[in-house]
Amino acid sequence: MEDPIAYQPLFVEDTDFYNRILLGSLLPQWLWAPLPRFCQTWLRNYIGGLLLYFVSGFLWCFYIYYWKRNVYVPKDTIPTRKAMFLQIVVAMKAMPWYCLLPTLSEYITEHGWTRCYPRLNDVGLLAYLVYLGIYLAFVEFGIYWMHRELHDIKPLYKYLHATHHIYNKQNTLSPFAGLAFHPLDGILQAIPHSIALFIIPTHFTTHLALLFIEGVWTTNIHDCIHGNLWPVMGAGYHTIHHTTYRHNYGHFTIWMDWMFGTLRDPTMDEGKLN
Repeated sequence: MEDPIAYQPLFVEDTDFYNRILLGSLLPQWLWAPLPRFCQTWLRNYIGGLLLYFVSGFLWCFYIYYWKRNVYVPKDTIPTRKAMFLQIVVAMKAMPWYCLLPTLSEYITEHGWTRCYPRLNDVGLLAYLVYLGIYLAFVEFGIYWMHRELHDIKPLYKYLHATHHIYNKQNTLSPFAGLAFHPLDGILQAIPHSIALFIIPTHFTTHLALLFIEGVWTTNIHDCIHGNLWPVMGAGYHTIHHTTYRHNYGHFTIWMDWMFGTLRDPTMDEGKLN
């Protein structure tokens, strides 16, 4: 793989393309084009984050609470509109800060400070898949321990993570709770994605896509529906996390909880969440 600094023009080209696609489609050019590139990128990430949060949240709530009412979630466990509104308020306060992380990731990548590469043919398909697997394992490990320490270190829990854990019952959890964190809490849990860039050769666009996939994923794992697809850390596992506070710290999979002894299986423990 070439020196990342040699890729700088391609990284800049990609960022400018993504900015033009989203900002150019939604805003008049005079409103965003004069902004510094860092601000353009932040604005693009912010608008993209809002769209992702609201579109995925409203569609999923409509599907499980109205279209499939009483199919997936019993009527008495459907969260109130007030609970969902309060979750949206918390998420909106944090969203501008969340969007700094992908913006900084792009900035440091453009300046050649990471091991990112811009095109798949820079490393080949096999190497891309191997690096992606290592990246995902690193992120899974990092998020698990970051999340666990946010529980175990009492000041971190009290001043950061408790904001999210006020939603601790099925009738208060909703897809909109997925991003309802203290801003620093949300950034800390996502930061393994950025740390990985300094260690693992990573496809630039894949990294950005995975950061936004986080938004869809966290919506899914707060809907209280147990998908029961091993080894995926579905909502059934994560609902247990919200009701026991001591289990299922993992993110995409249950592997870290299995390895470190914090796994609790909803299919084996149904009806005993305390």
